[in-house]
Amino acid sequence: MKTSNEIRSDFLKFFESNGHRAVTSSSLVPADDPTLLFTNAGMNQFKDVFLGAEKRQYTRAVTSQKCVRAGGKHNDLDQVGYTARHHTFFEMLGNFSFGDYFKHDAIRFAWSLLTETWGIPADRLYVTVYHTDNEAHDIWRNDIGLAEDRVLRIGDKPGGAEYESDNFWAMGDTGPCGPCSEIFFDHGDHIEGGLPGTENEDGDRYVEIWNLVFMQFDRGADGELTPLPAPCVDTGMGLERVAAVLQGTHDNYLTDQFQALVSAAAELVGCADRDNKSLRVIADHIRACAFLVADGVLPSNDGRGYVLRRIIRRAVRHGFMLGRKTPFFSEMVAPLAAVMGEAYPVLLSDGERIATVLAEEEKRFARTLDTGLGILRKVMDETAAGKAIDGDTAFLLYDTYGFPLDLTQDIAREEGLSVDTEGFDQAMAEQRKRGRDARQFKAATISADALSRLQPGEFVGYDTGTSDARVTGILVDGKAVEAIDGGDDAVVVLDRTPFYAESGGQVGDTGTLESGDGRFRVDDTQKLGGVFHGHVGTLEQGELRVGDTVTAAIDMDRRQNIVLHHSATHLMHKALQDLLGDHVEQRGSLVAPDHLRFDFSHPRQVTPEELRRIEARVNADIRANPAATAEVMDFDDALKTGAMALFGEKYGDRVRVLKFGELSTELCGGTHVSRVGDIGQFKIVSEGAVGAGIRRIIAVAGEQAVKAIQSQESTLQDVAGVLKVGTDGVEQRLGQLLDRNRELEKELEALKASMVTSGSDALLAQAVEIGGIKVLSTRLDGADSRNLRDAVDHLKDSLGSAVVVLGAVDDDKVRLAAGISKDLTTRIKAGDLVNFVAQQVGGKGGGRPDFAQAGGNQPEALESALASVSHWVAEKQ
Repeated sequence: MKTSNEIRSDFLKFFESNGHRAVTSSSLVPADDPTLLFTNAGMNQFKDVFLGAEKRQYTRAVTSQKCVRAGGKHNDLDQVGYTARHHTFFEMLGNFSFGDYFKHDAIRFAWSLLTETWGIPADRLYVTVYHTDNEAHDIWRNDIGLAEDRVLRIGDKPGGAEYESDNFWAMGDTGPCGPCSEIFFDHGDHIEGGLPGTENEDGDRYVEIWNLVFMQFDRGADGELTPLPAPCVDTGMGLERVAAVLQGTHDNYLTDQFQALVSAAAELVGCADRDNKSLRVIADHIRACAFLVADGVLPSNDGRGYVLRRIIRRAVRHGFMLGRKTPFFSEMVAPLAAVMGEAYPVLLSDGERIATVLAEEEKRFARTLDTGLGILRKVMDETAAGKAIDGDTAFLLYDTYGFPLDLTQDIAREEGLSVDTEGFDQAMAEQRKRGRDARQFKAATISADALSRLQPGEFVGYDTGTSDARVTGILVDGKAVEAIDGGDDAVVVLDRTPFYAESGGQVGDTGTLESGDGRFRVDDTQKLGGVFHGHVGTLEQGELRVGDTVTAAIDMDRRQNIVLHHSATHLMHKALQDLLGDHVEQRGSLVAPDHLRFDFSHPRQVTPEELRRIEARVNADIRANPAATAEVMDFDDALKTGAMALFGEKYGDRVRVLKFGELSTELCGGTHVSRVGDIGQFKIVSEGAVGAGIRRIIAVAGEQAVKAIQSQESTLQDVAGVLKVGTDGVEQRLGQLLDRNRELEKELEALKASMVTSGSDALLAQAVEIGGIKVLSTRLDGADSRNLRDAVDHLKDSLGSAVVVLGAVDDDKVRLAAGISKDLTTRIKAGDLVNFVAQQVGGKGGGRPDFAQAGGNQPEALESALASVSHWVAEKQ
């Protein structure tokens, strides 16, 4: 039996032996693609190549691509773990041709790998073709030799456009598209299901294992299909699905990697039933969560972080359902690394940080679990018997606190209540829509049709801030137009530009494009489709047309400030690695005119002394003043020089290597100083945490650093003036004042305690006896919560067998404390008593049987509430 690792290796080696370049899997966080939340297909990293906007040094490629599909019509999260093939994370094996081979070779390669290399019986395979694709049909019939009943023609979906067909693929309504040919494996007649195109096609018997996409048309806005000059091939085969075939099962969760993870989960949660669906959920979710964290995603309340948080909490909840009440999920990272670390070494090198992130989120969820139960109890208290808990509350508990609907229903049922499931479903539908719309990125979505018609321009901004250029494209609301008038907002594309488009953390340039009578104000520069420089702004006067000649001029003062901060970032990155350790890796950055922000991996806070050393090191490097040099070379050659490749960045075959003497060498396409001394000054402003194992430094350079230092000096002088000392005496004087303040606080606490004790002694005479119990309920204004507690304890000790309730008012808020002597706690509970009083003053509380506290917001009712205590105690006799 072939293992999953062997299957992946076979696939890559097969296509390498057939002239394909093996390309490393891209990050799960798409680079420069505003249309995607996560990488969800093998072709994502080649999208610009298919559009003609990017050229590679090779025309054949093969990959094993990490993918995440969390939610949506193709992968509902609630289905994961309960079906044979739903996953949040999967690996997509794919081979690609960029204008090289086409249908014949793509089909031949696929058939050879499946039937010869892997030995899958030909009589277990069926294929589909698009119903009008006679070329693919004839290749399968005549060249491969499949019988007619094994080559199935599949048409369009009823009422749908061609690009919605199961056998016709497109990037969107317009742009590159073409027919597909899908290969299906027959798992046998003992499994329910029918052939593709039949009514029972959704069964598990016939499973698609490979999809061959033939991109041969360009769809125009009018729907017309125009043949592409260089047709391409894009294929995708799920590793998990083909592993199931080669390992003799129809269930992905019974393959080797999943079984290892299911076993590990079972051991951690103490579950003997290895077929339990919750174990499958945990096994699936650790893959998605670990790889997302490895690629820089952290749990949060929006965007990618929100999806990660939901997946983590779903896994933890299933562990809870199996009886594991303490954190466990982070311990799944090690078993995952054991089965997938060979292919993805990051699981080994970064495993500790990944586990830390998951552990912190797991602990956070444990805290919200209690909060969610409290919310549910409150809602149930307010819901009349026989009525339904509203759907919005049920969804809040599900979405925010991780409560599955059936758990909410079970708890509600015990109280004689139901749950508005229709309202829950409606809230769920709205949330899914928000999830589809959650791609809040800067650049407006540009249609594939518009991108395919743009011409790549030349960037000349390394050497100049102005350039004559020709307008090659104008986009308004994502659509190509020929001209714009004064006042119009648009994106302008030029054949050459000095404007740097936002990339690698560096913000885009601003400036102007001026023609004879037109002036276009550039407010930002963004990459379109990851390649083209889009000048985003407004035409302030005149008219601008495609073909016009303009003078493109960037705001040089702003650019210079950006340059200083970007170069300082490189120096600081190297200083962090040298002074803190090689584990430091960039995890995000922002280079702006007024500051730099740098996120990096580090397990603890950077100490003030370490920050001083880092700052001093960078300033020493600036004074050394080496020259900056840049050289463009092959990516592999660049890595051999020792150049640092940054985490999460997308690199092409040719890269720019930037060196500051012997101080720093990185791959970087940004703009920089010519000599390091031009930076002038560097100052760290702050350091803090942004997530588990991720720290953030904000710093300033050049004139901004000077301003920061001057501001700090001005503040120090102001403080010295208030303290009436010189600036060199501020620290000593503040220390003296703080010591004196602590002494005064202690004296004040002692005085308040003495006052409360003496005051409480005076209250002893107010106690009344009810059935042999001393009952005292009165006000003790001016007392805080601690004073009330101390007074209650003092009065209980003085009265003997007693019930004591004290109340205080402070800023329209009521404080309550109740104490019961130990001999009475079997009959009278302090929590019950304090709640009885608190409800009369608009509050609620609780505590131990012998002591409890509460609060309220109706001080006008305090007197009557305290007066009711004696009657309440009498009823308990």
